[in-house]
Amino acid sequence: MPEALWFTEDDAACRLLAEDPFALLVGFALDQQVTVQQAFLGPLRLKERLGTLEPRAVADADLEPLFREKPAIHRFPGSMATRVRELAGTVAEEYDGDASRLWTEAADGADLRHRISALPGFGEMKVKSLGAVLAKRFDVAVAQDLVPGHPTLGDVDSPQALADYQAAKKAHKAEWQASKSAR
Repeated sequence: MPEALWFTEDDAACRLLAEDPFALLVGFALDQQVTVQQAFLGPLRLKERLGTLEPRAVADADLEPLFREKPAIHRFPGSMATRVRELAGTVAEEYDGDASRLWTEAADGADLRHRISALPGFGEMKVKSLGAVLAKRFDVAVAQDLVPGHPTLGDVDSPQALADYQAAKKAHKAEWQASKSAR
């Protein structure tokens, strides 16, 4: 297990992402229409404001005021507070509050893909990116099938690697948009 996942500039946030599987899922849930750094700083901010990241407690909490508190956890505090509550509820109900069971109990890559896809707000890109992080940073064997051929957060192992990833992601998105427009 890595000591930190370098997805933000805050050392405590990076350590939390590596130590707490639910924090990692929350970061991925928030990774939408904000920078990677802001998304993955969110779990630490939420933990500081709520006092816990225990999924049942998160599912039962009124998160919106915590998401709106300055600095805001996300640029869309209402919808993202709802999404994180739904994610927490899913982890509490389906995995008895242990987010790591999502991958430790997956039978194979197809099962893991199904489990991640069933999480609120997790589409194909997040399935691949989370799969790459699990495969490359946590050595989760069943996640190997989910690793795409392009750079993902799974390739980030240092602050410099995060900058390199973001540049590659921007280029990949531009190529994807160009190919989509050419159709």
